[in-house]
Amino acid sequence: MSGGGLAGKAVVNTRAPHQAADLDALLAERGARPVSYPCIDIAPPEDTKPLDAGLRALAAGEFGWLVLTSENSALAVARRCETLGLTPAQFGAVKIAAVGPKTAGSARALLGLSAAVVPDEHTAEALARQPGFGPGARVFLPHSDIARDSLEAELCARGCFVTVVDAYRTVRGQGGEDIAAMLAARRIDAVVFTSPSTVRNFCARLAGEGGNLADLKGVTLASIGPVTTQAVEQAGLSPPVQPAVFTLPDLVDALEGHFQTHRSETVS
Repeated sequence: MSGGGLAGKAVVNTRAPHQAADLDALLAERGARPVSYPCIDIAPPEDTKPLDAGLRALAAGEFGWLVLTSENSALAVARRCETLGLTPAQFGAVKIAAVGPKTAGSARALLGLSAAVVPDEHTAEALARQPGFGPGARVFLPHSDIARDSLEAELCARGCFVTVVDAYRTVRGQGGEDIAAMLAARRIDAVVFTSPSTVRNFCARLAGEGGNLADLKGVTLASIGPVTTQAVEQAGLSPPVQPAVFTLPDLVDALEGHFQTHRSETVS
């Protein structure tokens, strides 16, 4: 167990159940106690016809690019391909662009496809600026039903032909520990947010379960990147710790660094 800044800290993991293990492991490696509180989950779109048509067109070679903006996008595509009887071999001529290394890893693990493009800055805007997305490029963009339209706008501005479909719905998570009671009892040290929807649904879950956002006073919040940080600020919560590089390991590093600095200031 680590003797660093996270040793013994109770840290709330708001990620979806199928994604929580990676963050739990990183926190546990530093000696923290991960506290389960799923604030998001994914479900198929209510109408799968646009997604099905896009995936069949992808297999038929009608697109040059498949753009994946999250691990959930890769998972949703993999699940639907299995339902449709489509195999990775049918996407052999398609180039994959992934917003970050975790998404690229999911594409490889779930679809058997290697990403040709992964931007250094793990944002949709940075992805659109990558070479290859020029006039005439045909792009298939399956994403969440609540995704921002900034990537589509950026790609279209560069002359790409973009087909956007809802690959999954982001829904409120459930289960986990009694965070309302733990916050009231001052038994939580930090809460980690990895997307704007985790922020919004955390606030909604807490209110619906008798909790109070005022109990977050003194609790450290951590955000994986600027878009999530904006959601934290819009919710009226304290400014979060945010890493310079928007990955889970860097997020945990930033959180540990925050506690180490705070401890040093307290001691001095």
